[in-house]
Parts: sequence; structure tokens; C-alpha cells
Amino acid sequence: MIPFNKQTSILITGATHNCRKTDIFIDEGRIQAVGEGIRSEYKGTATVEIDAGGDILLPGLVNTHTHAAMSLLRGYADDMILFEWLSQKIWPLEAHLNGDDVYWGTRLACLEMIKTGTIAFNDMYFFMDRAADAVEESGMRACLSHGFIDLFTEEKREAEIKASIDLHNHIKSRNNPKITFATGPHALYTVSPEGLSWCAEYANEHDAGIHIHLSETKQEADDCIKNNGVSPAAHLDKYGILTDRTVAAHCCYLDDSECELLGKRKTAASHNPASNMKLAGGRAIPYQSLKNTGAPVTLGTDGCASNNNLDLFEEMKIAALLQKFATGDPTILPAEAVIDIASRTGAEALRTGGGEIAPGYAADIILVDRNAICNTPFHNPISNIVYACGGNAVRTVICDGAILMHDREIPGEDAILAGAEAAAVSLVKRREEELYNQS
Repeated sequence: MIPFNKQTSILITGATHNCRKTDIFIDEGRIQAVGEGIRSEYKGTATVEIDAGGDILLPGLVNTHTHAAMSLLRGYADDMILFEWLSQKIWPLEAHLNGDDVYWGTRLACLEMIKTGTIAFNDMYFFMDRAADAVEESGMRACLSHGFIDLFTEEKREAEIKASIDLHNHIKSRNNPKITFATGPHALYTVSPEGLSWCAEYANEHDAGIHIHLSETKQEADDCIKNNGVSPAAHLDKYGILTDRTVAAHCCYLDDSECELLGKRKTAASHNPASNMKLAGGRAIPYQSLKNTGAPVTLGTDGCASNNNLDLFEEMKIAALLQKFATGDPTILPAEAVIDIASRTGAEALRTGGGEIAPGYAADIILVDRNAICNTPFHNPISNIVYACGGNAVRTVICDGAILMHDREIPGEDAILAGAEAAAVSLVKRREEELYNQS
């Protein structure tokens, strides 16, 4: 019987890794040994033994930009212009959010991410103590930040500072190393210089991450230069936001000097191609320029209101194709590189301790079905993963040495779906009642 969501010793035999049959032994949340010859050494010593049957062994995927609870808004508002989408649909609905909504939305998001091979995510939203409840119950890793939006007013800034400190204290009190804290200054156009400075200083003082949106649209970049006399990245750097603990989401409109700055600071850029394409951002992230400067590039989905799913397998394919289309270069961001940004680089950005299939690394791994249609024929499993497979080909997910899914089974899935559906219906009903009362 599989002990779901409990750290245990695991021996996996007959997996495919780097086109070779591989065994792997996991104990105390870490990979202890990897190789074809370890089966005899560890057989009979593990609590759980899994015959992978040739399934492809990969590091667990890491989603570096989400608003997880927005899974409740999936399909609520599509095919709209960005500002109208935000002002007419998303913000008015979010005004009715409560803690229970965030719990169920995050629970649904965690279920979807586990089902599609993601073991860690970087989340910015509201009522994040309830998001932490959902993450802990799922067994995933997450870096959580309160969406800090002070709108350039002192009163609002003080409230946001308090909310951020309260979240940090809450996360520390849980004593769960899989759940970490980051400050979450939303963006340069919603956070004052004083707010940016506080987020940077607090994160530095506590060795915490920083999670921010950067240069998602041309208007954001143009307005920053007009209002501040410098580019968005330079503006953020002035207030200490760009660090090697920072994840900057989108980064579509960075110029060469900004790419150099992110490379110098080792700030991770989170590529969110599906969301940017759906909202017609108009430009792909300058991947090659960032790579040339040494800036880490990671992969994110954004929230389900602007992407509609949290499947990083789909995001890997879109990322690779978008770069090729945007640059006219079919060799840019090849399959092996896109898997790397979706796993190792993301793990480094969130400091999970995973991202590699090697002894000493955190036991954050997934097994992808060798016998799935997308893996037939088996000319190149890495190409199949990126260009042919979706997240539904993932069979087993292990995070911190705990089995979160095996043979596509996750305990309690039906209850999570029912709870999330009820929360979404209630949320929309509250918004509709508001509109009715205003009419």
C-alpha cells in the first residue's frame, strides 16, 4: 500500500534517465543513490518499492509565477483586452474573495499542478495564510507572498507592511521547510518607492525571496521611462528589488541594458508565454539576451484567469515554439534547455534543494509514462517530453521523499474538485448580487 504524502524510503527500479535504465534510492527526503547497479544494494531496505517499467525519470517541475487561487476564475473572463479584462471582470470579482475561496482555489491549483508534474510553485495573492493551509495539505513546496499593493498612499502602505509581516510570522510558525516566504511587491506601477524599499530591505534582513511583475507590457515600460527617467529594471534596482533571491515575472519588454542588469544581479526572469500570448502582450521575453548575460530564466504559468491551466508540460512546448517563432531561429531554446528552465533553474530560483537527479539533492522527482501515446515511438524521450506530451502523461510525483501521486492517483481528489466548484459558484454569485443591487 502506498503511504501518500508521508516522507518515506523509496526504491525505484527500471526507470529511464538520460536514455539509460536507472534505479534510484530515496531516504530522509533526499536522493541517496542513482544508477543501474544499486538495485541489489537497496532491495528490501525501502518502505516502498516502485517498478517504473521504463517510465522517464525527471526532476519535478517548478512553476515560478502563479496566483494559484485564481484557479477559481478559470474560464470566467476570456478573449478580452487586458485593461478591460482587469477592470471590468477580474478586479471586481477579486473584491469579493475571502479566505475560504483562496483555500479552495489553491487546493484546486495544487491538485492540478501535482497531476501535471509540478512539485513547487511561487505564489503571490491574498489571504495567504489559507493558501498555506492548502499547500501543506497537498504536500507540495511553495514560496508564498502577500500581493503588496500600496497605490502610493501611506495608509495603504502600512496595511500592506503589516499583512506581509503577519504572513511571514505565520509561515515561520508552521515550521514546515517546504513552505517559504517572499515579499511580494506587485509591480512598479502599483507600489511606491517607499513600499519597494521596504520589501527589499525586509527580504534582505530575513534572507527571503522577492516576487514581482516586471515589464509585462509596453505601456508599463514606456510609462516608467516617462515618469521616472529610467527603465523599469533600473527603477526597481534603485530600490534594491533586483537580487539573486528575486523572481521577476514576464520580463517581455526588457532592453539589452536591463538584461545585463538582471544578469549582474542574478535575478531570475520567469517566462510566462501562454499568459503573455493570450493577453496579446506583443513581445516574447528576450531569452537569448538574458541567457547571454547569465540571468537565470525560469518558467511560470501565471494564474488560471490568464492562462486557463497550470500545466508546465504545455508551457514548455509553448515557450520553445514562441522563441523560435519570435526570433526566426529554430535552434533557440531546444527541448533539453526548456526542461532545464522548468526544473533545475526554477528550483535554484526558489532554493528548493532539488532540480537534479543526483545524490544529495532533494527527492523532488516525477515519472512520465513510457507507454503513453506521446512517447511512441521512442526516438528521443526529451523531445517527446517537450513537443509531444502533456502533463497527463505524468504517472508518479514525489516531493521531499513523499509520494504525492502514484499511477495517477491522488487521495481526496473528488472532494477537492467539489469544494473548489462550490467556492467558485459562491464567489460569482456574490459578484452578481452586487451588480443586481447596483442596478
